[in-house]
Amino acid sequence: MSKDLKLCCPCHFGLESVLKYEITKIGGTDLKVSDGKISFCGDANILARANLCLSTAERVLIELIEFKASTFEELFQGVKAIELERFIGPENAFPVKGYSLNSTLHSVPDCQSIVKKAAVERLSSKYGISWFEETGPKVQIQFSILKDVVTIYLDTSGAGLHKRGYRRNSNAAPIKETLAAGIVDLARVRPESIVCDPFCGSGTLLIEAALKALRIAPGINRRFAAEQWECFGSKIWQEERSRAIDNVDRSAEFHGIGADIDDAAVALTLDNAHKAGIKSRLDIRQADITEFRQPEDSIVICNPPYGERLLELREAEDIYRKMGRVLGKGGSRQSYIISPHEEFEKFFGTSASRRRKLYNGMIKCQLYMYF
Repeated sequence: MSKDLKLCCPCHFGLESVLKYEITKIGGTDLKVSDGKISFCGDANILARANLCLSTAERVLIELIEFKASTFEELFQGVKAIELERFIGPENAFPVKGYSLNSTLHSVPDCQSIVKKAAVERLSSKYGISWFEETGPKVQIQFSILKDVVTIYLDTSGAGLHKRGYRRNSNAAPIKETLAAGIVDLARVRPESIVCDPFCGSGTLLIEAALKALRIAPGINRRFAAEQWECFGSKIWQEERSRAIDNVDRSAEFHGIGADIDDAAVALTLDNAHKAGIKSRLDIRQADITEFRQPEDSIVICNPPYGERLLELREAEDIYRKMGRVLGKGGSRQSYIISPHEEFEKFFGTSASRRRKLYNGMIKCQLYMYF
C-alpha cells in the first residue's frame, strides 16, 4: 500500500507545536494543525514510523472521509461510500465507537449501529458474503460527529501510544508519558543534558528525557494494531523497527538525577528505568526536597505533588516554598515545573520566564519555565 494515506494524531492540548515538529521530522507532509490534533499525509512506512517514533501523539488514525450528515440516511450513505475493503478483510473484526457533539445526530448508540450497518453492507457487496464471523485481527472504526460534520477513522495503534511498555506499575499521581515527553521537548533536552527530578514518582519524566536524549523510539518495545492487518505487510514494520534501532545514539552523555521522599517510588523508578533500558543513565535516591542540590548546567523537570490529589493544599504550598529555595531560576540551572496551582509563582518566590497552559488528564495546569 504505497498510496498516500491521510493520517491524524490526537495530542494533549498545548502540545500541538511539539507534535508538529515531530511529524515533520519523520517525513509527514501537508500538515494541518487544529486544537488537540494534527492531520498529515504519508505512506504505509510513515504510518508505521509515526506509531514507533512519535513521543507526544496519543495514537495514529487513518482519516478515511469527512462529510456532512444531519440524517441517519446521510450518515449511512457517507460510510457506505468508503473503500473499507482496502483495509478490512473478510475475516477481520471491525467494531465501531465514537462520539457526537453539538449535532443533530446526537444518539451515539444509534450512530454506532448505522455506521456498523453501512460498513457491513459495503463489505458484503465486495466479498459476496452476508455474515461476518469477525474472528480475525481487529480494525477499529471510529467516528466523530461535530456540528453535523462526520469524520470516519481507523485506529492503527490499538492501546494508546502513551503505553510504551516500561510502566506496568505507577504511583498514585503519575504523569502521562506523552505529556512528559512534550515537557521534555519544551525543556530542550539534548544528548548531553543533565536532567533532574526531585519528585521522580514512577520515573516517567526522567525516562522520557533519557529516551529523547538517546534517540530511542518510544514505541520500540511494543506492538500496534495495524501490524496484524493484511493490507500492511510485515516488511514495512521490520524496516521501520530496524530504522529506529539504527537511530539510537548510545554515545549520548545524558545523565538523569532523581529523588523522592518515598523509598517505594525510588524502587519503582529504578524498575521502570530497567524495563525502558536506560537504568544505567540514572542516579536515583530517597531524599526530601530540602536535601536537593541542583548541579550547574542542569535542567530540573518535575511534577510536584498537587494539593487536590495527594496532599492538603497548604502542604503543597509549603513544598513550593522549599522548591523556591533549592531549584535554579535560569542561567545554567533551568527549571520546568508543571502545576495546577494558580499562585505557584507566589509560593515559589519567582515569576516564570514563560508559562504554557497544559492539561494533565482533566486537570488544567501551567508549565512554569525558568531559563
